[in-house]
Amino acid sequence: MLTPRRIEIFKAIVDEFIKTAEPVGSKTLQQKYHLSYSSATIRNDMQVLEEMGYLEKTHTSSGRVPSTLGYKFYCENLLDNSYLDKRMEVAIKDAFDLQNMNIEEAIHQSCSILSEMTNMTAGAIGPDSSEQRLEHIKLFPIDARNCVCVFITDTGHTETKNFHFDEDIPFSDMESCTDVLNQKLKGVRISEIPDRMEAIRPDLNAVVTRHDLLFTAFVRAFVKFAGENIYFSGKDKMLYQPEFEDITKLKQLMSMLDDSTVWRKIGDIKNTLAVTTARGATLTWYDDLAVVRSSFRVNDSEGGELMVVGPSRMNYDKVVSMLEYAASMIEKMYMSGGEKNE
Repeated sequence: MLTPRRIEIFKAIVDEFIKTAEPVGSKTLQQKYHLSYSSATIRNDMQVLEEMGYLEKTHTSSGRVPSTLGYKFYCENLLDNSYLDKRMEVAIKDAFDLQNMNIEEAIHQSCSILSEMTNMTAGAIGPDSSEQRLEHIKLFPIDARNCVCVFITDTGHTETKNFHFDEDIPFSDMESCTDVLNQKLKGVRISEIPDRMEAIRPDLNAVVTRHDLLFTAFVRAFVKFAGENIYFSGKDKMLYQPEFEDITKLKQLMSMLDDSTVWRKIGDIKNTLAVTTARGATLTWYDDLAVVRSSFRVNDSEGGELMVVGPSRMNYDKVVSMLEYAASMIEKMYMSGGEKNE
């Protein structure tokens, strides 16, 4: 049974392990946390906590480490929801106050700040655009080999892609290509457009000299539009975490980071544990991996998520509070119409 004393000991073990990544013993708890219990009492309670599944004993030490179930209990019952690093608050506010920064740039900046201040990988999941329908395409030529393409959907969502060509493309060809695509693809689901493009090829060939280069560029852009809505910052941070010194685990993590479909369904993976905080953040554990997510709205029908990915041994008070604050700032910017897009 969980008594106040056992909860106190358990919290001290979690806090110490988060700081040091070393198994925690009774003497350490007595000396560093000034517990007023004897070593024998602490050891007995640690044994009980292990039997309950909240602690584990490592093969290399007599100390204990939190289990995944233990982290879940910690986040359900002992999380400090009031914690927020002032430096983080100021940095996020500054990121959103910068002039001439659109919402995508602000999200990327938030991920960069989260990654630096947590020393973990931070990411963002944007709105799922695959089921949205194309409303309009705008093409802005920069020179004969470069242009910026803006896709607009029926929900008002925009996606910007940079096109670079290996050969000169006349501006008139760029305009003619865009006109054909707007005529033929308006109202088509984003996920269906790559397949539709082949049927449009003869129409492009009739009006565009170098239709092959433009055709390839647009097909690639639409494929990315439908599938690439996840951004990560600080992937290299995992190289410095003791839990991922095992090259097999590191390769598995890097493979996951490159697979955008994993992160929308992370909670559905077999053998995961999850908990939702009072403020709505979701914590998911998978093997030695912890994923903390906090959602935001971009309009009445669309939303996204910020997340921090790292080892189970993370400072949950700090990470959860930072993430929830950053997500609230993004939502405030989107929902208030404060996006600085031209």
